[in-house]
Amino acid sequence: MDNNVYNTPQSSLVTQESGELVLGSRWSRLFASIIDGLLVGLVTLPLMYFTGGFDGISTGVEPGVLYTLGIGVAGLIVFVILNGKILLSSGQTIGKKALNIKIVDLNGNLPSANILLSRYGFYYGTQLIPVVGGFLALINVLFIFGAEKRCLHDQVAKTKVVNAS
Repeated sequence: MDNNVYNTPQSSLVTQESGELVLGSRWSRLFASIIDGLLVGLVTLPLMYFTGGFDGISTGVEPGVLYTLGIGVAGLIVFVILNGKILLSSGQTIGKKALNIKIVDLNGNLPSANILLSRYGFYYGTQLIPVVGGFLALINVLFIFGAEKRCLHDQVAKTKVVNAS
C-alpha cells in the first residue's frame, strides 16, 4: 500500500451484467393479469349476457357445467386471438407488454409454443374443473409468494416472468 495521500484511490468496481435477467415484480404480474382478464371479459361478459348466463343470478341458480365450460373455452379462444402472436414473438401478452415484463424459459430464452401451451393449459385448465377448479386456481397463483416468484403454472411449464428490456 502506497502512503502517498495524493494518489488516486483504488477500488474495484462491480457492475451488473447487461444480460442478467431480473424477475418481474409480483405487482406487475398482478396488474398484467388484470389487464388481460379485462380484455377477455370485454368479449365473454356480453356473450354471457346475450346467451342467458346471468338469467338465474337473481334467483341463485348457477349456469350448468356445460355452459360454464363453453364460456371458459370461448374465453380461452379470445385470449389466444388477442395474445397468441405476441406471446410467440416476444413472450408477452397485452398486459405483460403494458407492464414491460415477459415470459422466458429457465435459461432466459423465449418459450416455445409447446411450453406456452403447457403453461396456459395448466393455468386455464385448472379453472375449468367443476367444483374444485376455483380452489386449484387459487393455489396456483398463491405460489407467487415463494422466493422464486413463480406460480404453479410457471413451475409446471418451467418458465419465469422477467422484466423486459
